[in-house]
Amino acid sequence: MLKSKNLLGGLCVFTMLALPSQAVLAQATNWDMATPYPSGIFHTKNISTFAEEVEEATDGALHIEVHPGGSLFEHAEIKNAVRSRLVPMGEFILSRLANENSVFELDSIPFLATSFEDAQKLWDVQQEAVKDILAEQNIMVLYTVPWPPQGIYTKEPLESIEDLSGLRFRTYSSATERFAQLADAVPTQVEVPDIGQAFSTGRVDGMITSAATGVNTKAWDYLDYYYNTQAFLPKNVIVVNKQIFDSLDTSTQQAVLDASERAEERGWEMAKTETEEMNKALAENGINVVTPSPELIEPLYEIGNVMAVEWAEQAGEVGQEIIDNYKN
Repeated sequence: MLKSKNLLGGLCVFTMLALPSQAVLAQATNWDMATPYPSGIFHTKNISTFAEEVEEATDGALHIEVHPGGSLFEHAEIKNAVRSRLVPMGEFILSRLANENSVFELDSIPFLATSFEDAQKLWDVQQEAVKDILAEQNIMVLYTVPWPPQGIYTKEPLESIEDLSGLRFRTYSSATERFAQLADAVPTQVEVPDIGQAFSTGRVDGMITSAATGVNTKAWDYLDYYYNTQAFLPKNVIVVNKQIFDSLDTSTQQAVLDASERAEERGWEMAKTETEEMNKALAENGINVVTPSPELIEPLYEIGNVMAVEWAEQAGEVGQEIIDNYKN
């Protein structure tokens, strides 16, 4: 009997000691994070580091579960999923929202900003308008990270812009669709996870995208040429539902903001490193990495000028102010 009492007493003490840790677990907040990109690309790796830093800074009070590759929501659905609180956080390429407002498309106008320095200057003058528009939809921008400069991939060599005529051209935004139209190619919408299959089945013959995307989709399995046009540096935005963010306590909010600031700085540096490494990787795997000839690049710049004029007309006074600030 004494032994039973001691055992019972020990269990009671164990239960009492366990209660505080259970209470801590009960207070933990879990967020899902939707991204359309595979886990192996630098954007997703950066997000994973961001999530780890938030969890560490909050002692586990906020856990962010990253869902890569469109496994939670498809790319086109992520922004509205965050807006409607179906998921707390998400990532998408900013230019996908061009049909909502032309301001979102600015960083995808070809040959407007062709270096990381210029891309940063462009974001500096663009971000206030972007953040204000998304804030009206209960969406808060945490940070942005650019893609490496965009180049043109083809199966056959390009001697001049006429060689793009009639090509089934993979697009991922209204800007890349317009670019294909002006180059007399046939625009075809294809998301990143489907690129390999689209080329292998003959659905598309060419595309404009970064060296990073080319490497991550093993472009050498279905393409032979990469023309390093450095046309533009589109940005991904990482966002959170503002109402969900506001429900966090002040210290947790600050931990998220601090981690976001580090993720943006780290992400831009990762993009620069990625540019050098991925261009090299393309060549090492058999892709012909080509500096475009004047016969090719000059007409492409003309397309960029046409698109810039069209953008300014659509964007109105706000857009013109952004462009003026960027040029000055």
